[in-house]
Formats: sequence, structure tokens, C-alpha cells
Amino acid sequence: MGLNSQLPMYLFLSVASVAVFSFIAVSVWSQERRREREAFYRSETIKRIAETQGPGSSAAIDFLREEEKNTAQRRYEGRKLGGLVTSAVGLALMIFIRGVNRNDPDPAWLVGLIPLFIGLSLLAYSYLFAPRR
Repeated sequence: MGLNSQLPMYLFLSVASVAVFSFIAVSVWSQERRREREAFYRSETIKRIAETQGPGSSAAIDFLREEEKNTAQRRYEGRKLGGLVTSAVGLALMIFIRGVNRNDPDPAWLVGLIPLFIGLSLLAYSYLFAPRR
């Protein structure tokens, strides 16, 4: 097999990789632009509510505090979920490698301890050291 027989495959893979990464770049750009627009509209609305006298200004401050508390809670829950998923991946990897290499004297299945300990450290941090609001 010469280079001429593999040339179409190389061309296809190069064009496909350029197309995929271009799509990802445009997708990320549009998503960030939408988030920026939403943040701008939210801040303008809160600013206008805060500029009014009376109960509107205290409602805006309460809204900001509640939004900050919800963000911290989502971050805390995400850290716990990340730890659980990573620990489960580590355990599954250990079981899978042990099943595949049953007759191999080398303990290759111990590679699964890496994601297992990363997940356990995420869980330990989220339960013991992470600030809760």
C-alpha cells in the first residue's frame, strides 16, 4: 500500500478535524456571548430596581444575596457529584482491568486507584474543608 492509496483518508481526516474544531469554536463563542448578554441584562435590571426608593432597593439586595447563595450551593453539590463520579470511574476501572488481565501476574488493575483517590479527595474536601453557605 502506497501513500497514494491512503491520501484520501488523510485528506478526509484533516478536513473533518478542521470542521469539528471550527464548529466547537463557534459554539463556544456564541454560548459565551449569550451569557454575557444575560449578565448585562440582569445587572441593568437590578441596578434599576436598586435605584428606586422604598422596598424595591432592599428587594434587589435580597435577590443578589439569594442568587449568590444558590450559586455557592450549586458549586458545593457539583463538587460532591464530581467526587462520586470520579470514585465510581476508579472502581469500575479497577474491576475492568482485573477482569481483562486475570492471568497476568502484574497488578495492572491498581491503575484504577488514581481516579479513585482523586474522587475520594474531592469528596473529603467537599465534606470537610469546603465553605458552606
